[in-house]
Amino acid sequence: MRIWELEFENYRNLYPGCLRPEEGVNVIWGSNAQGKTNLLEAIWLFTGGHSFRGSRDADLVRLGEEAGCACLSLSFSGGGRQQKAEIKIQNGRRAATLNGIGKKTASSLVGAFCAVVFSPEHLSLVKDGPSERRAFLDSAICQIRPSYAGLLNHYSRALQQRNSLLKDIPRHRELLDTLEIWDERLAGFGAAVMEERARYVEKLRPEAAEIYLGISRQKENLDLSYQMTAAPQEAKPGEYRQAILETLRRSRREDLGAGFTTSGPHRDDLMLTINGAAARVFGSQGQQRSVVLALKLAEASVLEEIIGEPPVVLLDDVMSELDTGRQEYLLNHLQGRQIFITCCDPGNVRLLEQGGIFRVQEGMLLEGAGASV
Repeated sequence: MRIWELEFENYRNLYPGCLRPEEGVNVIWGSNAQGKTNLLEAIWLFTGGHSFRGSRDADLVRLGEEAGCACLSLSFSGGGRQQKAEIKIQNGRRAATLNGIGKKTASSLVGAFCAVVFSPEHLSLVKDGPSERRAFLDSAICQIRPSYAGLLNHYSRALQQRNSLLKDIPRHRELLDTLEIWDERLAGFGAAVMEERARYVEKLRPEAAEIYLGISRQKENLDLSYQMTAAPQEAKPGEYRQAILETLRRSRREDLGAGFTTSGPHRDDLMLTINGAAARVFGSQGQQRSVVLALKLAEASVLEEIIGEPPVVLLDDVMSELDTGRQEYLLNHLQGRQIFITCCDPGNVRLLEQGGIFRVQEGMLLEGAGASV
């Protein structure tokens, strides 16, 4: 996919303008709080998702705008043709059109335009607990297999029912016999979730390892593995359901005492190691940032394999805490896709050998001579 033009009006702190990026790497630079991230966020909204910063739609309209309306327009190549999507944000809601046809909701744009985003908030993938890494896997799988969202919902509902039952049984022992029913349901949905995650990690693993090796300039090795709590690591997908059932039966007393289900896909993890050591514990700030970046770029590679074309890559504030060698790699050695990188340091811009340079200053987008360092 390739973006040809992004137009914006009354969006965040940005003055009305138009971004016409280059085919390869595009660097958007400027001091903090000037509006760089707002441009990436505007592009991301065309994937049909919410703001990657967790902002409400009402926060996306320029402050003080009397009309209370922000408008975005994206001209892009995707699906083998030229396309145009528009988003209007008003009264805290988004409306969208694609190629002149109105969509029921802005989320209906999912699949028309595809992108992968890195933001500083994503460092929690390495720094925080397993829930962040499970969320990363689940979100990535949903992009390539939309039906997976429904599977996750089925599992979550079965888990809630079983947990409620675990809390009630100590007061109503007659309910104990019904626990077997929810064990069966949980095992069925759980096995399907585990199979999807394990399959995705196997696709992600070699891509992430190769990218990280490049980022580290051949000095460090990244490895990742899906860590299951309800099945042995050597178990095959066809054995997951029975393994979950056996685990639930073994841990029944523990679950009843705790009042919740202590094992299953909702407790699994994605193990990340650098040269065999846990990245979360032993990785430096730069290494941890490089790990997340490798995961995101690997996510883009897997998505490209599925949809048949490279998604746009959005890298927000990725340069900080990376040494010059890693910065140079990102700017000049990621080929075959359109990339947008924001940064504050003019020195980063000087490392760019070929691509587009844009400057954002007090909400104004500058390019050409005005964008030069």
